[in-house]
Amino acid sequence: MSDSVDHIEAHVQIESPGDGPVDLLQRATGLSKQRIKLAMSQGAVWLTRERNTRRLRRVKRALRVGDELHLYYNAKILAEIPAEPTVIVDAGDYSVWNKPYGLRSQGSKWGDHCTVVRWAERHLQPERSAFTVHRLDRAANGLILVAHSKSMAAALAALFHKREVEKRYRARVAGDFSMQPNPLRVEQTIDEKEAISEFSHQRVSADGRQSLVDVRIETGRKHQIRRHLAGLGHPVIGDRLYGLGEEDGLDLQLTAYLLAFHCPVNDEQVEYRLPI
Repeated sequence: MSDSVDHIEAHVQIESPGDGPVDLLQRATGLSKQRIKLAMSQGAVWLTRERNTRRLRRVKRALRVGDELHLYYNAKILAEIPAEPTVIVDAGDYSVWNKPYGLRSQGSKWGDHCTVVRWAERHLQPERSAFTVHRLDRAANGLILVAHSKSMAAALAALFHKREVEKRYRARVAGDFSMQPNPLRVEQTIDEKEAISEFSHQRVSADGRQSLVDVRIETGRKHQIRRHLAGLGHPVIGDRLYGLGEEDGLDLQLTAYLLAFHCPVNDEQVEYRLPI
C-alpha cells in the first residue's frame, strides 16, 4: 500500500470468512467506507478467486478463504466525470454509440466509469452486460460498437479479425493534401505489425493550410490513422501526440463516421453512419 491517500494500491488475502470487502479494505487502507464503495462502483476493486480475476462491485459479496481483494485507488481518476455518449441503435445483443471526445473505449485496473461500455451497462433499458469489441482513441469521436453478451462479443470480434467490418473516418489535417495521390494507400508497419490505411482527399481550405480527408482502414493498430498521417507530413489537427495539438488548442479532429458489417443477429448487411 502507498502512503498517499490520493493514490493507493492494496492487496488483501482472505484468511477467514465473515468480513465483507468494504470492512477489509477499510482496515487495510484507512480509507472511509464511502470512498471504498465509490471505488467499487467505479470499477477500481477486483476479486481474485482461484485463477479468475474480475471487477467487484457488490459491497455485500460473500468472500471465501483463499480469495484476494485488490484495490487500485486513484482519487484523480475516480473524480473524472464521463462525457455522455449517444446511442445510435440498440439492437438488443449489441448497440452502436456515438462516442464523444474524452470518453474511453475500455477501462483499466484503476476504474471503468469513464468508458462507453460502462455507460451502456448503466443507461440502456433493459439493463445488461456490455463488452468491448473494438477501440476508438480517447481523443477521437464517432461510432463504436458494444456487445451485450460474450457470444456476441466473440462473433463481432471475429468480423473485425477477418477484416469484414468497413470502417470509415473523416480527418481534418494540416497542409494541402491535394498534392498527394488520390486515393493514397499507406502500408507502413506499426509496432512491427501490418498496418494499412487508405486516404482520399475531399477538400482544402481557402488558405491551403488544412485539408479534409476521408479514411478507410483495413487494420486497427494503435493510433494507426494519426501515425500514418503524421508520417505523411499531414498530422491531424488537434493531435497532441503526433502533431501540433498543443498549439492548435483544439480537440482531435478525427471522427469515425461509418461502420458496416454483416449483422450476426439478423443475418443481413447493416450500415451505421453519422452525418458529416
